[in-house]
Amino acid sequence: MLKIRIEMDENVSEEIIIKCNSLSDEVLRLQQLLTDAIGKPEHLILYKGNTEYYLELNDILFFETESSVVMAHTAKETYETSYKLYELEDLLPGRFLRVSKGAIVNASKIYSINRNLTSSSAIEFSGTYKTIYVSRAYYKSLKEKLEEMRYRK
Repeated sequence: MLKIRIEMDENVSEEIIIKCNSLSDEVLRLQQLLTDAIGKPEHLILYKGNTEYYLELNDILFFETESSVVMAHTAKETYETSYKLYELEDLLPGRFLRVSKGAIVNASKIYSINRNLTSSSAIEFSGTYKTIYVSRAYYKSLKEKLEEMRYRK
């Protein structure tokens, strides 16, 4: 049985230690959850013209490259970001993952995937007309992420 204990000591720096008798999938999942939760921002500065917007990451459906600019899409709006996709991959929490060479999706916002065996599959989101495509090369990792998220709940 998993026990959780918090010990406070003013003389030590903060650290999280996981003690276990084996490196199970549950322990690895817990490690990933903690890693994602620590040090990852929950807001991002986005732009529209000369205006800066401070959006919660949970409002963002996906990021995609349009020409040389990375755009962030919410259900109703589109914003510009100063980050490149590879920078966003390092910066964003684990629920965001690359689904094609030019796109990163918020897996927690996916409503459906219209599977196409011969080309890219369409990802749809609830409450919006916006879609993004997952390429065949990234489809398996997306399915694995969705399964992992389903078991966390």
